[in-house]
Amino acid sequence: MINVLIVEDSRVVSEYLYYILSKDPQIQVIGNVSNGKQAIEFLKWHKPDVISMDINMPIMDGLEATRIIMSTTPIPILIVTASRNANEVSTSMEALAAGALGVIEKPVGTGHPDEQKRADQLVTMIKLMAEVKVVSRKPKPGVKPREKPPPVRREVPWEDHDRLNVIAIGVSSGGPQVLQQVFSKISNKFPLPILVVQHITEGFLSGLVKWLGNTTAIPIHVAADGDLLLAGHIYFAPDNHQMGISKQGKIALERCDRKNGLCPSVAYLFRSVAQMYGKSAMGIILTGMGSDGAKELKLLRDAGAFTIAQDKESSLIYGMPGVAAQLDAANYILSATEISQLLYEMEINNK
Repeated sequence: MINVLIVEDSRVVSEYLYYILSKDPQIQVIGNVSNGKQAIEFLKWHKPDVISMDINMPIMDGLEATRIIMSTTPIPILIVTASRNANEVSTSMEALAAGALGVIEKPVGTGHPDEQKRADQLVTMIKLMAEVKVVSRKPKPGVKPREKPPPVRREVPWEDHDRLNVIAIGVSSGGPQVLQQVFSKISNKFPLPILVVQHITEGFLSGLVKWLGNTTAIPIHVAADGDLLLAGHIYFAPDNHQMGISKQGKIALERCDRKNGLCPSVAYLFRSVAQMYGKSAMGIILTGMGSDGAKELKLLRDAGAFTIAQDKESSLIYGMPGVAAQLDAANYILSATEISQLLYEMEINNK
């Protein structure tokens, strides 16, 4: 049984969420509170498996509650937001950076054409979140941090960077925070184009791109079909499209349907990059649930590409990079900080 806490200030919406979740025999709603402060108080006495968290609430909003929960009693948090307006999406991105695992729009009411789709999405996301083991985002006061195991294959041959023409990155849950960290030191002087597939709920990608653009110095775009790959620019695969590279070296988008698998998928991007660039590519797989792109990172490595998987210690969810490590798909296993430093040194060495 999956125990869920609903944090929602609207009584009507709260009761509707309760109705949707309670219909599933694997889910039990054990609490229903109206703001972040009440949620924190609830956690002193109860331990839900997942928290459904609203953003805009009185007394304490969802962002502040997420920050406190993830630094004290970490529990998988799903942001369930009312709209895609710029302010709310930006706050949702901050919540993801603070440790929330995902964001979706609130289910719509009875009679709406998307009623069942949104309800099913909520239930599915809750079940996925329940399987994730999250950790505190900062050490508790007075607690001595554990000694980390020795680093694995940390020495990276910088002289090999000259052969690279493109970087491809795949990431899922935990992406906003780690991408912000990875891109934090580079600018439009970076010598290569960067292609990214980020698993995120449909409709929230543009908010993520805008948020990253406001917090990093390198230009970031939602990719368009036929875009030229410009050095010092980052391109995200858009909703409902697979992203690859054409024979002319331009971005090639293919319309796809999420019902038939992940869309966009890391696997598709990595396969295309392996085919078009081979040993002149770098592939990086970061935090996320599942295994999307892990086998294809091995394909990149076998093609002579320079491949990296994020390490377990710095991954919010060690799914995709963990599978890649098991497959020996990565030349190097690095922390998010080390990946950021790697990109920074590539930029400064190019000047």
